[in-house]
Amino acid sequence: MSDSRRSRPNAQSAAHASAPDDGADALLDADDARHLLVRTGFAPRESEVAPYVGLTREQAVARLIGGARGEALTPPPAWAAEVPPSRAQRSAWTAEERQQAQRQRGARYDELRAWWLREMLVTPSPLTERMTLFWHNHFTSGQDKVGEPQLMAAQNALLRRDALGSFASMLHAVAKDPAMLLYLDGASNRKGRPNENFAREVMELFTLGEGQYSQRDVAEAARAYTGWSLDPDTQAFVWRADLHDDGEKTVLGRSGAFDGDQVLDILLAQPQTARYVSARLWREFISATPDDAQLASVADRFRASGYEISAALRALFVAPAFWDERNRGVLVSSPVEFIVGTMRRFDVAYGDTLPFARRSAALGENLFYPPNVKGWPGGASWINSSTLLARKQFVEQLFRATEAGRPHASVAATKIAASMPQNVQNAPNAMRSDALQGGMRFDLDGWLSRFGLAADATPGLSAQLQMQHAVLPLAPVDAIAVGSRSGSYLQALLMDPVYQLK
Repeated sequence: MSDSRRSRPNAQSAAHASAPDDGADALLDADDARHLLVRTGFAPRESEVAPYVGLTREQAVARLIGGARGEALTPPPAWAAEVPPSRAQRSAWTAEERQQAQRQRGARYDELRAWWLREMLVTPSPLTERMTLFWHNHFTSGQDKVGEPQLMAAQNALLRRDALGSFASMLHAVAKDPAMLLYLDGASNRKGRPNENFAREVMELFTLGEGQYSQRDVAEAARAYTGWSLDPDTQAFVWRADLHDDGEKTVLGRSGAFDGDQVLDILLAQPQTARYVSARLWREFISATPDDAQLASVADRFRASGYEISAALRALFVAPAFWDERNRGVLVSSPVEFIVGTMRRFDVAYGDTLPFARRSAALGENLFYPPNVKGWPGGASWINSSTLLARKQFVEQLFRATEAGRPHASVAATKIAASMPQNVQNAPNAMRSDALQGGMRFDLDGWLSRFGLAADATPGLSAQLQMQHAVLPLAPVDAIAVGSRSGSYLQALLMDPVYQLK
């Protein structure tokens, strides 16, 4: 799939021929703008593409990063601000109340997933949510060890707040985050009985990468993190000096009576940290194989900025490799990107977002529940015969939801509506459509009208190419039946394996 490159319409090709292909001053055409927005967010609506056309790469990246938010647009669930039950409350529970509390925690985790999916769908800053998702997979924590969903909601807010801010600040904050202290057993780390889990993962997964430290570094660093604990009633971070090992430690060749923050600063002082994090960003946004020279430039800017994430992203997004045609269509969309991108690209209306969160989980990406401490491996692992079939079924569901987007209703839909409860029958049309179509409403004719088409019309070659450019990063690999109507042609494009790529 990734070896097939499509041709551009002549006008766009001419625009590229007049601008340097490898410079920050190259001008963006519509394909370039979509590439930028797909890679750095979710598949964009057409109205989101237009403002980037004609900008230089430098200007486009400045616009993208300058519009990033530090907080969610939609308020989180009200319970996210609640203090977890205290020890006294928990000890007084009956067996039935314990079971009820467990069910409530599970329901709240589902509500949290649905809330985040909705935020991804409505946010004016998709880059913020993509980066929050990236850090969620970098600083991994999950429901399997973090019982209280309030703690995961707080960590999600932390990651969003610093998503494009200071990596150094975020590292220090995440290290003391209650969800992280539970997930990596930091709360049980104490003088005389050090727990090495966090000390190992902060080096291997968060900062340096594999092979960049010794077992002695891990053991010594674990002693430095002793004393970081949680209040057993509120689950808030507390410092317990009596549990801290204040003796001398040696970490990465430096010795002293270090505490945990000082060890984190030692890790940040290593040039390898900037390179490791930059390489992970490269694999997230450009390709699976970094270009050594360009990666070094990104890492140098990242470190020189004092670990400002926005500086690393600016360097990454103007790098020639980001725009190279050979790096387009080489990354696989994650389940969340696939679902949210499809919904945004086609302006699909919806009701409850929990079904989309569950669909993502079924496809392998269950938010707030990564498979292990290393997170989701991503890439080609997202796709197998089962998940590819499930993705195609989602597309089929989308096209079954097209009827609700049209001004008339089918006879079958009318019969179904007549059998609905009275309160649903009397509800506004949009709410009835939610019930009829599982929450999705896709105005197919409205989307096709930008190409001068209706669903039942037969598209000419020019319209076919325009649709391909609008939804695929490369030319389709599967043949599409000659004479297909516009609706069927679009559905065939979305069924093509290339639709899974970005």
